[in-house]
Amino acid sequence: MWPIASHAQQAERARRIGVLMHTTPDDPDAQARMAALLQGLQQGGWEVGRTLQIETRWSSGDPARLRENAAELAGLAPDVIVAGVGPTLPVLLQATRTIPIVFSQAVDPIGSGSIKSLAKPGGNATGFLQFEYDLVGKWLEMLKDLAPQVKRVAVCRAFDTSGSAGQWAVIQAFSRAAGVELSPIGLHSAAEIERGITEFAQAPDGGLIVVVTTPAMIHRHQIVALAAKYRLPAIYPYRSFLAVGGLMSYGPDLVGQHRLVAGYIDRVLKGEKPADLPVQAPTRYQLAINLKTAKMLGLTVPPTLLARADEVIE
Repeated sequence: MWPIASHAQQAERARRIGVLMHTTPDDPDAQARMAALLQGLQQGGWEVGRTLQIETRWSSGDPARLRENAAELAGLAPDVIVAGVGPTLPVLLQATRTIPIVFSQAVDPIGSGSIKSLAKPGGNATGFLQFEYDLVGKWLEMLKDLAPQVKRVAVCRAFDTSGSAGQWAVIQAFSRAAGVELSPIGLHSAAEIERGITEFAQAPDGGLIVVVTTPAMIHRHQIVALAAKYRLPAIYPYRSFLAVGGLMSYGPDLVGQHRLVAGYIDRVLKGEKPADLPVQAPTRYQLAINLKTAKMLGLTVPPTLLARADEVIE
């Protein structure tokens, strides 16, 4: 009887976490972030399968599936739900206003109405920003540093999120000072991306900025391939774009940030309320440059830009 009673006590102590991801299960970046989250939880003393149960749902970029997954996770009544990329947070808040939510990489949570302020979120959600908007202006600055001949820039963005709209507004503001003409390109489908970049590339002196949005990650192979095909200098928000041949990326260390998310989960599981936990912004951004792609495009990377790089791909 003693082993049975002991097992029952352990089961009673087990807590349940829901994780909502908007990418595909086989996405290397998503897998690395999940691994970092689990590592952080283990370092906090939680043991998956014994003191912690995790339910993960992947929507693979499908908005309808995302809503279904959010409702399903909320129906399981976990102790806390982790919201992955930006769109997961507002969808989860539609599904529950009582279950604690920790978001790992939100884009403009104030603008979307998800929280009241960074210092005092005020509801059932808190967590970490994916970036501060100063980052967005640096994309255009770095693109011009690397390819000063660029006079036209296509901005690959979504048209249905406040985060994407905010990034577009910042790039517009910087473009006026830089004397650059902007052209928005939608990411709704592979056909839209193909058509938009192909049409844009028909005129000379073009460059490309890809903003933070889930469709960009899903279609990153196609975007990078089209940039190479039409010899467009491009800057991306994530290092993973360089892994498939992209030129340059500048963005936060999201893998490390997911370890910090584990700390907030631990605090919520121990009784703290999301309303009282301040939303945190990244403290470090990483610049990566692919010299092989730069050479293919006939670009010479300025020494000042190389000196700033956290990673240089030969």
